[in-house]
Amino acid sequence: MTTRRQADGAIVVDVRGSLDAATVGALQEALLGTLQRERPLTLIVDLTFVTFMDSQGIGALVSGHNAARETGTRFLLRNPSEFVHRQLRVTGLAEMFGLPPSSSSQTYTP
Repeated sequence: MTTRRQADGAIVVDVRGSLDAATVGALQEALLGTLQRERPLTLIVDLTFVTFMDSQGIGALVSGHNAARETGTRFLLRNPSEFVHRQLRVTGLAEMFGLPPSSSSQTYTP
């Protein structure tokens, strides 16, 4: 997992591999820590290389989304795989993240 700042000031958290019990702590720390330290206008979570996500991974995204809303930060998911998108649809959270009915569009803006 890496964090970088784009030219427009948005901060991107690049997530790789599985989001499960073994890795979710690092994601939560990256999201919440970045929000507290940096106070970005936009926080983008790039899910391009996420191969698996369970309920704990979903919970980390929800926590990040809620914390971003509290600080006035725009929270975006970028490039979720079909698997990740399906997990969010099945749990009824796709709408909260502004996801379309299918994963044909790659960047979502809630």
